[in-house]
Amino acid sequence: MLSFRHLRHFVAVCSGVTAALLVAAHPAAAATPFTTFESGQVRPLALSANGQLLFAVNTPDNRLEIFHVRANRLQHKASVPVGLEPVAVAARSNDEVWVVNHLSDSVSVVDVRDAGNAHVVRTLLVGDEPRDIVFAGPGRSRAFITAAHRGQNIPFDPQITTPGVGRADVWVFDADQLGTSLGGAPLSIVTLFGDTPRALAVTPDGSRVYAAAFHSGNRTTAIDESLVPNGGEAAGGLPWPNANFEGIPQPEVGLIVKFDGTHWVDELDRPWDDVVRFSLPDKDVFVIDALADPPRQVDGPGGFFSGVGTILFNMVVNPVNKKIYVSNTDARNEERFEGAGLFAGHSVRGHLHESRITVLGPTGVAPRHLNKHIDYSSCCAPVANAESARSLAQPLEMAVTSDGATLYVAALGSDKIGVFDTAALEDDTFVPSTANQIHVPGGGPTGLVLDERRKRLYVLTRFDNAISVINTRTRREVAHVPMHNPEPPSVVRGRRVLYDASLSSSHGDSSCASCHIFGDFDSLAWDLGNPDGSVLENPGPFCTELFGLDPSLHPMKGPMTTQSLRGMANHGPMHWRGDRTGGHDAPTSQPDSGVFDERAAFREFRASFVDLLGRDESISEEDMDAFTDFILQVTYPPSPIRALDDSLTPDQLAGRAFFGGPVSSILGASCIGCHVVDPEANPGASAPGFFGSDGGSANANESQVFKVPHLRNQYQKVGMFGMAESFVFPFGGSNAHMGDQVRGFGFLHDGAVDTLFRFNSFSDFVQIPENPGGFPVGPEGDLLKHQVAAYMLALESNLKPIVGQQITLTSSNGAVAGPRIDLLVARADAGDCDLVVKGQSYGEEIGFLYTGNGLFAADRELEPWRSSAELRLLAGGSDGELTYTCVPPGSGERIGVDRDGDGARDGDERDAGSDPADPTSVP
Repeated sequence: MLSFRHLRHFVAVCSGVTAALLVAAHPAAAATPFTTFESGQVRPLALSANGQLLFAVNTPDNRLEIFHVRANRLQHKASVPVGLEPVAVAARSNDEVWVVNHLSDSVSVVDVRDAGNAHVVRTLLVGDEPRDIVFAGPGRSRAFITAAHRGQNIPFDPQITTPGVGRADVWVFDADQLGTSLGGAPLSIVTLFGDTPRALAVTPDGSRVYAAAFHSGNRTTAIDESLVPNGGEAAGGLPWPNANFEGIPQPEVGLIVKFDGTHWVDELDRPWDDVVRFSLPDKDVFVIDALADPPRQVDGPGGFFSGVGTILFNMVVNPVNKKIYVSNTDARNEERFEGAGLFAGHSVRGHLHESRITVLGPTGVAPRHLNKHIDYSSCCAPVANAESARSLAQPLEMAVTSDGATLYVAALGSDKIGVFDTAALEDDTFVPSTANQIHVPGGGPTGLVLDERRKRLYVLTRFDNAISVINTRTRREVAHVPMHNPEPPSVVRGRRVLYDASLSSSHGDSSCASCHIFGDFDSLAWDLGNPDGSVLENPGPFCTELFGLDPSLHPMKGPMTTQSLRGMANHGPMHWRGDRTGGHDAPTSQPDSGVFDERAAFREFRASFVDLLGRDESISEEDMDAFTDFILQVTYPPSPIRALDDSLTPDQLAGRAFFGGPVSSILGASCIGCHVVDPEANPGASAPGFFGSDGGSANANESQVFKVPHLRNQYQKVGMFGMAESFVFPFGGSNAHMGDQVRGFGFLHDGAVDTLFRFNSFSDFVQIPENPGGFPVGPEGDLLKHQVAAYMLALESNLKPIVGQQITLTSSNGAVAGPRIDLLVARADAGDCDLVVKGQSYGEEIGFLYTGNGLFAADRELEPWRSSAELRLLAGGSDGELTYTCVPPGSGERIGVDRDGDGARDGDERDAGSDPADPTSVP
């Protein structure tokens, strides 16, 4: 078979037609969109065992970058296409590297024996949103990978609606025997009793693996307002104050309580045990026996650690004393209020989370506050101050020297590497000082790897998508190596505002990302009402009758779960009540104006930098505009519940039929009458479609009027089961104690409702006694409520479920990979995605873009288009593996055939000696 390099010489007769057809089928790359997911990097760097190669995940470019390590520089050797949103890499040996692809739900196995010719040889399919990887067990031959307990590639029922089920999985593969099934045959899938996992660590001898829940919680939950006595503190209800500074009473709302080891108590230490119907064992870090056959969690109390932190980021094991260090933040959401006025001292202003490293060992759990120098009673100095200069915010990946004496930690929110004497850290005698910090010029350090032989520290700087080389003796940067970044300049400029605590807060330890973790949420509720605020008019609009309910917006709003910053474009006013809105100034309901001006709505959060983060003054309008430009581009990932072919199960279909069914004479609308689901709505918007909300508000039979929320992320809120019945929720489940659960917050604005089934039963209350247009009464109605819940968990989203999915075709797996490739092609034909193919053939890198009608265009203009059958034949050659990936619509040309968007295809650039990753370098 002739190589592509030879074929191009005798197909020139077709080149003009080929080029014209490709341009017609796909517009110029400069016009193609970039889809921003803001996936959090976990383990973005790794060194080969011999220290000669450095591997780095290029998250926005969907690649693994390979560098040859020199004394003071890194020499780029190869760029290997992997899956979408790679977040972790681990070197199994000098010859093989594994990459975890967060959005693709996959792991890429990369052959690096010839670094300049490295390529993917196998794609493993795992659970939803995998995050980390380590090698452990006999001879370090077992790969451990964290993933959520859901997803289309899992070989089991995730029991989404079953109480008491762990939602954290660790997939274990025998790296020497991956099996012949489509996505590989795991040796074991260890399910842990926690929420979605993130970090892994392994003991020096490989016998134990530690796995940490990501949003591990802090034993807080919310009591529904119907279970809190009315009348304020004097009546046994909400603690004082119960009115704003003008004396206007607040609405009756719910209450956040925390388990103190014995009782569920509020801030007055009053017990609420009688209305909490579940337990939170707070299992944070789990211990896995990596040598067992198959690997499993260690039995008994020694199988987990509790009280580690609220958000657990990364872990590392001290190679000498075997203690585990866990970087984390701990939330103070049991405290109430924001504000900078009379009640500022009775608030969480400037003290939301504490950045910590928690030490785990034989004697227990020892949290260490990294910013113990901060005087939280004093607020607020200008942002450039001596106290802020010593702070470390959002600690992520760590590394420990081989003698166990020194620990390095990447502080994402501080543009620094913290350096700690491990003995001082363990006994809490360290003193925060700039002398023990290394400034990282690129900004946003997410990961690091230590090269002791060369006395170097390699740091990935997310803000500029580069690698910083730091001399550990001088503690100064000696080289800075950028990686190709296809992100729009607006994303690069605005990202810093989300994370940069030195910009966001006077103490230098808080930012929007403290709660909006990697642009998402923290799985907690907060009561961030402001007693110093005034009552505002609610400009609406409303999709239901208010029935006399005052729609005004009282500043003391009660508990609200943290909302995601994903998918806000095209969804109107923001926050649970729609109180962040441009409608106060221009109350029009026209698309993209007034109430529905998302830019104006997001800019309303500018005041939070003072009232909540504790800044002395708000950030500049320029910074807020940059933040807005960035955050409105962040989107939701594809649904992990809906089938890959976008079909619905019979239960989901029945649920959708009722969801959009007849209008209720009591509520004034069907479910879809307020929860608008229309993926094609507002096609001219930057992010078209409505996914449970069109931005309107409704009377939900509560004490306040709420914006109708979108429903794209309900599957993330599963895991709290157990709720006391009340006059508002008299049906919908057992009133019994449900035992141990993994989450303290569920559904509705305050997270106080445990299941969507119970929420659907709310209609029984509002439509009694006739129940017209609502659920039937009895078993038939209960079945229908479960079906509606099933549909809500699989609701449509901005991207189709197939986006990100991939498989590698090899010379030996055509029988099992073929049907999956057929599915990818079919979904591309349906418009769900663009389909790209990357790999090698006879030692040459190749790329293809599916153009429809069964044809694939190559990354060289002179190459003939290939049919699907012809393309598959290429995988039969030497090192001929081909990886098929469904990518977001519109991004296929960039990812498949024109990486830098300069109009010259990648293969032509390689042939001509120009750089496919540099738009200024063209043939």
